Amino acid sequence: MQYEPTLSRADLIDFALNKYFARVDAKDLEATLDCFHDTALFCVQTAFTRHSGKAEIRRMFEDFFAAYKTIIHRDFTCTVDEANGRITACFTAELHDHEGGVTLLYNTNFWRFRPGADGPKFQEVYVYMSGANPLV
Repeated sequence: MQYEPTLSRADLIDFALNKYFARVDAKDLEATLDCFHDTALFCVQTAFTRHSGKAEIRRMFEDFFAAYKTIIHRDFTCTVDEANGRITACFTAELHDHEGGVTLLYNTNFWRFRPGADGPKFQEVYVYMSGANPLV
C-alpha cells in the first residue's frame, strides 16, 4: 500500500539521520522506537531476519544496544523519493563491543513512511549489510 507523502526532501533526510540514527547512536530506546509505526516491519534482507511490530523491534534494539559499548553511523549518502515519501541511505556502521573490538559494516537502508496522528513514522525498513547481522 502506498501512503500519501507528508515530508519534504529535507524532512525525510532529517528524520532518517537526526531523528533515527542519532537516537540509535545515543542508545535512546524510547526515542528510537518513536520513529516506528506500531505495526512497522523491520527486515534485514541480507540475513533473512524480520521483526514485525513495535514489541519485536523493541527487543531487537534492546539486544543491539546491550551488545555494544558504542554505536556510530556515519558517512551517509541519501537518495530521496520525495513524491512517494521514501528515502534510502548508504552508510558505515561502526560498532565497538565491550571487549574493545570494532566491527565495520557498510549498509544500505530503505525506508517507507506512514502518516499518523503524531506525525509520519517508519512503516517498513529494509536493511542490506556487508557483514554478520547484529540486529537479531
